Amino acid sequence: MPRLIKHGAIVEDDWLPAQEDGAGDAHILTLEQWTQRADKQGLAVQLEPGQAPSPLFDVLQEIPLVAINFPVFTDGRGFSYGRELRERGFAGELRACGHILPDQMTYLRRCGFDAFQLADESRLEEALAGLADFDEYYQASIDQPLPLFRRRG
Repeated sequence: MPRLIKHGAIVEDDWLPAQEDGAGDAHILTLEQWTQRADKQGLAVQLEPGQAPSPLFDVLQEIPLVAINFPVFTDGRGFSYGRELRERGFAGELRACGHILPDQMTYLRRCGFDAFQLADESRLEEALAGLADFDEYYQASIDQPLPLFRRRG
């Protein structure tokens, strides 16, 4: 079973990757498969680069997991998708998956991601350790809406 980092720990993945036929409720569906389903309650969806999260906005409270694929580490659109989902009130698991570098994970977490599925599972320990590199930030973000000067009083 694949492993990932979720809420600061390495765990086994409860979800199965998308299938071409979209079968099974434990599968993460592609956006196309997800939009074709009449009852979207409890279904997970994966966004690809170029697929804006706007089709999800009306039912965010029904979605347990949104996975955002990073097919190459240089494509940063997923950062914006994650931030936008959190700003619109998405409270489920927000997963970055694919070719993400351990160095990017702190920034992904600041955009609202709480799970990370790396293409190279052998780097999970290194990536988890990297999430503890910083304990204070100057800027405001999804995970800390007030900048440092406002928090200091």
